[in-house]
Amino acid sequence: MKKVVPLLLLVGILLCALIGKLGYKAYLKYAPTKEVVELEEFYGVSGNELVLFLDDERQEETGIFQSSQVYLPVAWVDAHLNKRFYWDAGEQLLVYALPEEILYMDGDTRGDSGAPVVTVSGQEAYVSAETITKYTDVRIVPFVKDEVKRVFVDTGWEADEWRVLTKDTPVREKGGVKGRIVVQETAGAKVKVLSASDRWSMVRTEDGHVGYVAGRRLGETESMTYISTFQEPVYTSLSMDQKICLAFHQVTSPEANKTIQKLLQNTKGVNVVAPTWFALTDNEGGYASLADKAYVDDLHSQGIQVWALIDNFSQDVQTEVLLSKTSTRKKLIDSLMQEVDTYGLDGLNLDLEGLKETAAPHYIQFIRELSVACRKKQVVLSIDDYVPAPYNAFYDRKEQGIVADYVIIMGYDEHYSGGEAGPVASYPYVKAGIEGTLEEVPKEKVIDAVPFYTRVWKEDLDGNTSSDALGISDARAWVKSNKVSLSWQEENGLFYGQIMDKKEGKKEIWMEEERSLGLKMDLIREMDLAGVACWKLGFEPADIWDVVKVNAE
Repeated sequence: MKKVVPLLLLVGILLCALIGKLGYKAYLKYAPTKEVVELEEFYGVSGNELVLFLDDERQEETGIFQSSQVYLPVAWVDAHLNKRFYWDAGEQLLVYALPEEILYMDGDTRGDSGAPVVTVSGQEAYVSAETITKYTDVRIVPFVKDEVKRVFVDTGWEADEWRVLTKDTPVREKGGVKGRIVVQETAGAKVKVLSASDRWSMVRTEDGHVGYVAGRRLGETESMTYISTFQEPVYTSLSMDQKICLAFHQVTSPEANKTIQKLLQNTKGVNVVAPTWFALTDNEGGYASLADKAYVDDLHSQGIQVWALIDNFSQDVQTEVLLSKTSTRKKLIDSLMQEVDTYGLDGLNLDLEGLKETAAPHYIQFIRELSVACRKKQVVLSIDDYVPAPYNAFYDRKEQGIVADYVIIMGYDEHYSGGEAGPVASYPYVKAGIEGTLEEVPKEKVIDAVPFYTRVWKEDLDGNTSSDALGISDARAWVKSNKVSLSWQEENGLFYGQIMDKKEGKKEIWMEEERSLGLKMDLIREMDLAGVACWKLGFEPADIWDVVKVNAE
């Protein structure tokens, strides 16, 4: 019996030790951690860097704090807040186009606070928060008193719901009691709930930290409302008091200007002519001109406006280079405005094609700046655009539709030289082009351009494909002389014909004529567009104008 007691005691001690050990492990596993994060390590910033939140979501990019001002990266602002801030890295200029004024801001330009509007750190340009809010409908709330500085940018103005904490509560880096403590909040403090669950909710604190609190600690709800005092700039536009019937006139020499009256004799209802007068020639804003004052005066005497066209078709022009320099854009715009005054032009038609995506920000900035000059002179600005497709989305039709007066859809070249055989402008293609453009541009600014030409496609005996563009008049003659039998293709809204030649192979044509163009005009009327444009004068027989008209005689 005496031996049993020590044994039982030993077993009891071992059991107590085991229970203690298990209890300690359980404590370690389930007890809340009291470890506090190092904020610099937690946020990954140091020095004058700013942690950046957009609508309460942490951004990879950071801002900077200097001269008692918050500065945000221009590229980030452009991508998320306001795409009209344009940074010219070469000339170290921040450019902002208002409806009737262009602001040029460099490192010496001061804001209302006296701090620089723009600053450069490394390869990155930053714009001050006070400048952003001056031109953008956002709220920017900085927290710059702490060692680790933070800034919250909110784009919405709807009321926020804040919850009152019922007890002293740690805000943790992640849900669960093992998440390190970001900041300790006291009972009565308010937090904005970003995502809620019964156990852990993600919150934003009043002093600008984001973390997690236990759901049971969230008390009554208080609503916080905001009122925006921002006034959106008004981009006024010129518009004709009737539907537009525009005819493109291809001018390749001074003598070609003299053909305009003869070409117009066959037309009906044309109220705008766009001669191809200005051709960019280099990357410094130079261009060749075929403008003619007598031409303009003659058309004005007939009540016809003249919108001179500018193109970039020269191989010596790299548009992404030309438009990337603010001084060059300004030089070109000033020169074009001189042309407007010299020749009494009613408008300009911008036809810049084949752009690389790298040209995108410079191209749309050029349109903004050109629109300011045109608006001041009350000159119409129209832009020629492709049918919308993923590869040309960077042309930014939405912005064009805001700052320009008209957007012209080039509703042709569905199939083009060097590509597969097919129609120039099938009905589905044209309809999709109009519908896609109307998703971004208001109908009163949209003009659909129709083709006065088609293509004869040739597939030789080796399977090689080529084509020749023919105006409607010449295409009719080709069909007649080759005795081509045409059949109507309902799906394309076109007549189709083909012939086989033992020596030359297969020849095909998808014919543009009265019926096909009539369907396109029906679309223009049904969708109540601003009008029609026609490429080009001289390609059409006179009877086409009975179909291509948008105004009652």
